[in-house]
Amino acid sequence: MKIRFGVGLGAETPTAELPGIVDRLEAAGIDSLWLSEHVYSRAVDPFIGMAHALARTQRLKVGTSVAVLPGRQPVLVAKQLASLAALAPKRALPVFGLRPARPRERELFSVSGPRAAAFDEALRQLRAALADESFGPVPRMDLWLGGAVPAAFERIGRYGDGWLGSFLPPSDARSAREAIASAAAEAGREIEPDHYGMSVLLAEGGAPADLAAAARERRPDAEVSSVVPSSWPELHRLLDGYLEAGLTKFVVYHRGPQPFDEFLDAFTRELLPRQN
Repeated sequence: MKIRFGVGLGAETPTAELPGIVDRLEAAGIDSLWLSEHVYSRAVDPFIGMAHALARTQRLKVGTSVAVLPGRQPVLVAKQLASLAALAPKRALPVFGLRPARPRERELFSVSGPRAAAFDEALRQLRAALADESFGPVPRMDLWLGGAVPAAFERIGRYGDGWLGSFLPPSDARSAREAIASAAAEAGREIEPDHYGMSVLLAEGGAPADLAAAARERRPDAEVSSVVPSSWPELHRLLDGYLEAGLTKFVVYHRGPQPFDEFLDAFTRELLPRQN
């Protein structure tokens, strides 16, 4: 199975810095760039960012980590994805989630009725639209989903092509992978063994208060250090645990006082040799 590492950009990275980051990742041979959805921030919109980065490069893959689907019109999303798939085949990597991470942004993606049901229906409509020949010949595009609760694992098994988790220790990641595979089998489907991944935040010098709070909210009974490494050696140990749990795709975010350029230098030095 292919082990791959990508760079994630959070809310702290200004849109104006994106072109330089994209050029550097392409030149360094880094596998992928991942763009988070933070509306009230300086960060680029993930779909606009994907289009810009894919047009600027020849090899770099670009994904959303994660974009909210419920509250968006699925047919219009399908048109966007079909366009990206045609312009940059196999390099657009959409990952969708249930709701924004930030509570104050949730009203921007409102739905009528239960949100989980709206997500399921949006996924069905998105799949159907991508198969519609009126969009033209659309290269096969995998749809990955986020989530960290049993209902999410059930949904991924029924509708997704892969899983990108976050803030879970390796033991929980293993259980999640097994639950997703089981749900897929019950639905008469199969998710490829190397389509399980994890977003990891490297907080050199220790997790800041907001990040620690987010980690505790997701997994109250786990030590923050078990999901948010504070050094490269700690990150390597965490990655070893994820690999043993059957995960092979990783998005690494930088949080800390070190300049982003230094993080990219270290990312290239530390993680590219671990790819196969």
